[in-house]
Amino acid sequence: MIVKEDFLNKLRQYFGLNLYEAKIWTALLSRGVSTAGELSDIGNVPRSRAYDILESLEKKGFVTMKLGKPIKYLAVEPKEVVERVKKLVRENAEENVKQLEDLKSTDTLKEIELLHSKGIEFVEPTDLSGAVRGRHNLYAHLELMVRNAEKSVSLMTTSKGLLRKVDALKPQFIRLKKKGVDIKISAPINDKETFDIAKDISKFADVRSTDKLNARFCIVDNKDIVFMVMNDEEVHPSYDIGVWVNTPFFAGALQNLFDLAWKDMKPLDKVKI
Repeated sequence: MIVKEDFLNKLRQYFGLNLYEAKIWTALLSRGVSTAGELSDIGNVPRSRAYDILESLEKKGFVTMKLGKPIKYLAVEPKEVVERVKKLVRENAEENVKQLEDLKSTDTLKEIELLHSKGIEFVEPTDLSGAVRGRHNLYAHLELMVRNAEKSVSLMTTSKGLLRKVDALKPQFIRLKKKGVDIKISAPINDKETFDIAKDISKFADVRSTDKLNARFCIVDNKDIVFMVMNDEEVHPSYDIGVWVNTPFFAGALQNLFDLAWKDMKPLDKVKI
């Protein structure tokens, strides 16, 4: 049986299987019922590994062992496998979240924070920078920066970027508004969808429209900056790249330039769609 590598990779991704498990499972699905030896031959998996792999698949709920000689294995219906995997993922996630919550009240976290606070004293300002790869990681870093804001957040983005950032950062904006943090957001607001999103977020931030600037960056408290170096309409999310810098000098300069441009941007109540 020949199974395309792309198909095997999808099974590994969706079901959390290793390569041998994916091969044995697809071999069993193609046969319905089979022995370990037959499956190792069909799936091109070493016979010495077949029983261990089948035992692992049985524990995960992918196969059922039929008693008798020789021992045979029966494939569980794929729809049922999906439900079992969903349940397992949910249980594991809940357990992991619980462990992380419990960590907050342990000495381990205190020791980690102590290491960080002591270590940061020896960090050169020029070392407080780095590249952030992938849009998922970029938004995670943006959320961290915004969450820690004390005075101001200035955000410039694209129309599509505005939709994404509001979806990711709105809870933080609501919290920061209550703290009195000044939030400014600039983006091209040129269609109804973008306008509606901007109107919604204007409850928590000052939003203005601009068509003259095409940039993606965020400044927090005149010291932290993340600026994206790619056009979000031309790059796949997994290849998006941002640069993070902690530098009051550069951040302050960029904030001044943003404030100058802000004066010429169109307030939301003057935007006509």
